Parts: sequence; C-alpha cells; structure tokens
Amino acid sequence: MEPTTPEAPVTALPRAVATVVDDLSYRFSSTFSRETVAGYVAQSYLLLSQRTRVREHLLTMTARYAADRLDALATSQGLVLRDTPEVLFVCVQNAGRSQMAGALLRHLSGGRVHVRTAGSSPAEGAHPRVAAALEEVGVELWGEFPKPLTDEVVRAADYVITMGCGDACPVFPGRRYMEWDLPDPLELDQDGLRGVRDDIRARVLQLLVELKVEPQDASR
Repeated sequence: MEPTTPEAPVTALPRAVATVVDDLSYRFSSTFSRETVAGYVAQSYLLLSQRTRVREHLLTMTARYAADRLDALATSQGLVLRDTPEVLFVCVQNAGRSQMAGALLRHLSGGRVHVRTAGSSPAEGAHPRVAAALEEVGVELWGEFPKPLTDEVVRAADYVITMGCGDACPVFPGRRYMEWDLPDPLELDQDGLRGVRDDIRARVLQLLVELKVEPQDASR
C-alpha cells in the first residue's frame, strides 16, 4: 500500500510537472487547494516514474493518475456526491486480471459504473496479450496502465474486488469486499488466458446483477 500523504515538492521535479499542477489546480479549484493538488501530482509522478519504462508518456500518465486520485479523494471525503456505483479492482501487477475486469465492467455497464483498477506491486507497463484477448471480444483497454494502490481509491469505492493480492488492500467500513480466486493469466498460455477472461466476464455480469445495472452488449 502506497503512502497516503503526498510530501514530494514539485520544485524537485521536472519543470513540465508544474504544467500538470496548473491544469489540475484549475480543474479542482472548487474542491482542493493548489498545495493539495501539487502534493498529489508530485507523489503520483514519483510513484509512476519508479516503475514505468515508457518515459515519453510519463507526464500524460501522471496527469491521469493524479486526477483520478484527486477525484477519488473528493468522493471519499463527501465533497462530491455521486449516484454511480464505484468499483475498484485490485490484483498484484495491475496488468492482467484487474485490467481485464475493469475493461469488461466499463464495456458491459455502458459507463453506468465508475471503475478504477490498481496493483499491490504494479508492473512496468500494460501487457499486449491482455489487450489482444480483450479485442477478440470487442473490448478496448483505452490506454490503461498499471497504477499503485493508494488509500483514497479504496475509500472511494463501494465495491473492492481483489484478485490474488492477499491482504495488501486495507479494509474500511461501509465497503463491499470480494475476492475473485483467479490464476494470473499472464502465467498461462493463450487458451488459459482466454479462459480467465471469460471467467472474469461471467463474474462481471453477476456483479452487474448485484448492482442492478442492465448489461450492455452481453451477447458477445
């Protein structure tokens, strides 16, 4: 579990990070101070830079990751009210099971469920086998990338679904916790990976029943 209090100073980071702070400070101006935004941007940059191998996309990834964390923080603190269910999928690398589950839930819910994914020990990048297996059933990853698990995304979730990451995810009152016992598809051959994908799809459809959300494109 990553630290919950951002402390990294923006001045110690590349100058381009300041543009991310400017953009997100404007976006969240009615919710958080510039200092809070800057802290989350700086920490997000450092967390991702320690792992990612695709350096040319690091600023874009930082902006997306920090924005999602700030959005989760606003939700968890009751600063914004939502009527959309929030689901967090957590696995070890956030490159296989949780990414497939997140993509399938976004697709099958038709955007009527807010989905986040994270990893207890994220991989350096998304895995092309996962994207290919999803494309076979008409589902896109849409540029998703492995993200470290942080406190605010757990607090923001209504459902926290873990997959093989043990007790890495903290337990907070008021959330529905579920463990999906699935093998790591990246350790399997292609038929095995497809089997895990189809198992996840079936579980996602059952989750939509529990959420009382009518699935979209469920025939595929």
